[in-house]
Amino acid sequence: MKPEYLFFSLVFIIGTIYAVAKFRRKVRRKKLRSLPIKPEWIKILEKNFEIYRRLPASLREELHGHIQVFLQEKNFEGCGGLELTEEIKVTIAAQACLHLLNRQTNYYPRLSSIVIYPSTYIVKNDRVEEGVVIPEEIRLGESWRTGVVVLAWDEVLSGALNPTDGANVVFHEFAHQLDQEDGEADGTPILEKRSQYLEWGRILSNEFTILQKKSLKHVRTVMNYYGATDPGEFFAVATETFFEKSQQMKSAHPELYDELKSYYKVDPLTWV
Repeated sequence: MKPEYLFFSLVFIIGTIYAVAKFRRKVRRKKLRSLPIKPEWIKILEKNFEIYRRLPASLREELHGHIQVFLQEKNFEGCGGLELTEEIKVTIAAQACLHLLNRQTNYYPRLSSIVIYPSTYIVKNDRVEEGVVIPEEIRLGESWRTGVVVLAWDEVLSGALNPTDGANVVFHEFAHQLDQEDGEADGTPILEKRSQYLEWGRILSNEFTILQKKSLKHVRTVMNYYGATDPGEFFAVATETFFEKSQQMKSAHPELYDELKSYYKVDPLTWV
């Protein structure tokens, strides 16, 4: 067989294998989404996830399906002596999947594992900040491009129980996962249409600059100053604010709110 024929044969075979795997994954996910959610899971959600109680019935049903897929496809690992339970996994999965409602989704394709500590954890590093070496940091969570999200369980639970403080570590870290799907943590996730990027860039860049200026002057803002760190952190903090301080964001930052509403395809202001 001529080399060029062999090359095209291999391309065809690989393409066929990929297409079959993609079709099987689609069928498997559809089946998982159709499964009835366990009654004990609903009890967990009603107890732990305040926003869940406010969701319209149609979105609850969609969320149930996404949770089924998420729990089947992602690996959970307890660290620091934490014993994993269904309560921990379901509470995390529900918050992560809130980002996926009403949208075409591939369920955080770069993500493979969620690592959970009992509480805030210490990370050793040699980061230099303003000329000072910081040997270690206390963290609530982090999102890695290598397919891992790390979370502190006590922060996960407190964030789920309090939906109005604009602080939710799961919303924050999984916004990073969406942002990182294109390989860059630059505050711009993959958008539906090429034409959307210009407006997205204009609005978020302008809002990011405003937050930076306000943080330097210590002016009170709807969004946490941590969002002024860089564009990636701005998108994550804006996501937390969008879901948890909807009315305040709509009033203070109407363009940003509408842009996030268009991206997430939900309007938290209507969840009563």
